[in-house]
Amino acid sequence: MKRCDWVTKEPLYIEYHDKEWGVPVFDDRQLFEMICLEGAQAGLSWWTILQKRENYRQAFDNFEAEKIVQYSDEKIQELLQNPGIVRNRLKVQSVISNAKAFLKIQDEYGSFSNYIWKFVDHKPIVNEWKTIKEVPATTEISDKMSKQLKKDGFKFVGSTICYSFMQAVGMVNDHTVECFCHSLNSN
Repeated sequence: MKRCDWVTKEPLYIEYHDKEWGVPVFDDRQLFEMICLEGAQAGLSWWTILQKRENYRQAFDNFEAEKIVQYSDEKIQELLQNPGIVRNRLKVQSVISNAKAFLKIQDEYGSFSNYIWKFVDHKPIVNEWKTIKEVPATTEISDKMSKQLKKDGFKFVGSTICYSFMQAVGMVNDHTVECFCHSLNSN
């Protein structure tokens, strides 16, 4: 079975690639989790964050935005001492800022899914990359998304992070054409 070249032999990475990456996500909580995790990845590898994902879910109340916006200074200090997550103050505080922005968007658009999927006209973009080298780090759409998310109060949402998010939640199918997941996620 042929997979994208970036996948290692690590079982966790294989499972993530085969069952999650590039599969369209419309659930608000999952979308919020992924945008926060992609932001946590800034300057690091996705593998680092993927290994810590369960710790993140525990530390951040399963990414329930309503709980996160209530975090006190004591809770922030607790998070900064948690070895199971990336203990960067700006990244920890960004989850709280993002939760506030996320809830505001839900109120305004009915759901975060409605808001975020509008960037791709509510349907995945299916690319036909032959090699991983062809896959861009950013696109015009990720540039627009980044600019709008920042305007709406999100942090750690540069264009590269936005494009990684789009790939992760299936807004774009960037599985290479020889990968068995390409055709699975092209419908």
